Amino acid sequence: MRLRLASAFLLVLLGSCATPQAPLPVPKVEPAPPPPLEPVPVATPTPVPTLAPSFADWSEAPQTQGDWFYVVRPPFTYAAFGAGESDFAFVMRCDRAARTISLGRVSEAQEERPMRVLTETTWRLLDGEPRQGGIEHLIAADLPAADPLLDAMAISKGRFAIEVAGEPTLYLPSWPEVTRVIEDCR
Repeated sequence: MRLRLASAFLLVLLGSCATPQAPLPVPKVEPAPPPPLEPVPVATPTPVPTLAPSFADWSEAPQTQGDWFYVVRPPFTYAAFGAGESDFAFVMRCDRAARTISLGRVSEAQEERPMRVLTETTWRLLDGEPRQGGIEHLIAADLPAADPLLDAMAISKGRFAIEVAGEPTLYLPSWPEVTRVIEDCR
């Protein structure tokens, strides 16, 4: 038995003296590229719609910003409403020779548009036609100097309104310049 034990021991000893095999190479695994960054959705606030002011009565609307300017440029006299004599939104022109008053709303429109004049006592729809002023484009209409609409504009509870299709309404004060231009033509 000893012999058997010695031979088993010898086999174990010889087996342990064998050159170890080189470990198998581990394949290099490249990490997968990261997924592309996607934009993080950001909640966009929904714009709050703005409502155009509505007035039960146009005469309660706030006055359009600006002042009246009386201008004499023979053969015409003018009452212009706006930021200045040459920066205006509305103009009344007296043509003494023709005895007419032209009402003009500054507008880029190149076609005829209705123009409505609102006063305390009356209103009228006029045929506005495109005209080229000295420095501006207008939608304008002519009235005889004796037209009662002009008197209504001059004494209209302190204000009147001018509406032209496609343009903001103008709420204008009835200041002395309005009356002066009307009187110039009478």
